[in-house]
Amino acid sequence: MKEHQVQVRVRYSETDQMGVVYHGNYIPYFEIGRVEWLRNKGVSYKMMEENGIALPIVSMQINYKKPARYDELLTIKTTFKSQTSVKIEFECEIFNEASDLLTTANFILVFVSLNTGRPISPPDYIEALLSELK
Repeated sequence: MKEHQVQVRVRYSETDQMGVVYHGNYIPYFEIGRVEWLRNKGVSYKMMEENGIALPIVSMQINYKKPARYDELLTIKTTFKSQTSVKIEFECEIFNEASDLLTTANFILVFVSLNTGRPISPPDYIEALLSELK
């Protein structure tokens, strides 16, 4: 399955005085989506890091369409888009409880060796799960 959904409720500390989510707080929402996408495939960031692999963001594009508001239950939909020798790309969308599309994003991440800090090919276990999705 190329996509995965997870829900998160907007906390008061993530909003401004008008009860609208501050734009910078969408980035952690998208991270939740990517982490849970991997976890749903049997891979955790912790496991990757224990195996000497990091997955930093190298490109991020976010489009804000409608505001998310305090106490709304948001659905974060994360979709695998592509994978090259060292990069993986995800598309993400956030919806509110009325199924309104609030925000879209595109992320490119690179597999990096924690020992060298250099890009590397994904490990076999990740390559295997990604090849099923291509």
